[in-house]
Amino acid sequence: MNLDYNEALDNLIVGIGKDYDNWNGLGRDWFASDESMKQIKEESSVKFKKTLYVKSGIKFDKVIHGTSVWGFVAKKAGVHKRIPYNVGDVFKAASWRAPAKWARGSIFDDNQNWFRWTGPDYLI
Repeated sequence: MNLDYNEALDNLIVGIGKDYDNWNGLGRDWFASDESMKQIKEESSVKFKKTLYVKSGIKFDKVIHGTSVWGFVAKKAGVHKRIPYNVGDVFKAASWRAPAKWARGSIFDDNQNWFRWTGPDYLI
């Protein structure tokens, strides 16, 4: 499946939301009988997903959750801190304005287990 950059970025945003729902326990049977708990979890999920957005920059798109940077996505191939990277590579945030040194995954990768709703995973 060949996706263009924007489709792959949209899939990342959806994947972040799905990981939040999984962490939150949404859809699990253990609270299915408790309607108030189900409603709280659904409202939490909607609130989280509404605060997740992308701010475009020159070299990187910044994925933001509320008032925090989730991570950065490379818009074009280049070199960052003397390390080459490709289009779609995803970086943890080193600060509000800058990505960390190493790419943690790619939005074009079929395997989407390299991130959590809290951000890209640390290097192993």
